[in-house]
Amino acid sequence: MIIDTNVYLSRWPFRHLEGDDPAKLVAKLRKRNVVEAWAGSFDGMLHRDLASVNIRLAQDCRTYGQGILVPFGSVNPKLPDWREDVRRCQEEHKMPGIRLHPNYHGYSLDDPLFAELLKLATARRLIVQLALCMEDVRTQPALMRVPAVDITPLAEVVKTTPGLRLELLNCTSNISVEQYRAALAAADVSAEISMVDGIAGLARLGQEIPLQRVLFGSYYPFFYFESALFKMQESGLDEASQKAICEDNARRLMGPAANATL
Repeated sequence: MIIDTNVYLSRWPFRHLEGDDPAKLVAKLRKRNVVEAWAGSFDGMLHRDLASVNIRLAQDCRTYGQGILVPFGSVNPKLPDWREDVRRCQEEHKMPGIRLHPNYHGYSLDDPLFAELLKLATARRLIVQLALCMEDVRTQPALMRVPAVDITPLAEVVKTTPGLRLELLNCTSNISVEQYRAALAAADVSAEISMVDGIAGLARLGQEIPLQRVLFGSYYPFFYFESALFKMQESGLDEASQKAICEDNARRLMGPAANATL
């Protein structure tokens, strides 16, 4: 069984993606033995009305999810009423977590608002997913060059938030192993595999960071789902390690006290 911690609903704004129809997305996930998929919304990158984005995400997860899709709402601490967006995610939509896109929303990780957001999410027992990049800068439209998030400040920020559960998404190879190690050592920080590159890349990752901090993520439908499966198959990891990445580590991160899924 697979828990995919990184899928997206709605439309990628710059090109059509096969699988961006929610019914087809769920059908693909079921075919590949995914029992749970943590879903954000592409609309959360550029839309200003995130309350409506999160309503649509929750509705789509209920309508099409078939018990698989788990909504993770979008929050932008640079917008008015972002604290209310956090409250709605937890109280009204019963979401177990939120998904952040700092590079698209225009703030750095040493911004005091980011630290405040982490504390508020932790107080509400929400998982925080931090998307480090969405697309390789070489393929981005000329008018939308968005560099990856600089995680240099992250280790110091997460130390100030006891109880934080943080997952790094789309861990681009442009960020050094040392930066990842510092962040993962500072608190309960995990990383998913969708952007792990190279032959035996997953096996190397398991040597560089604790295996219990590595989660399965496909970044579907932006990436082909099979890409993440191939990384698992060619990793050379034993069955217990593969099960930990595909399922056990995500269940630990979600925890028994998380909100009920939709």
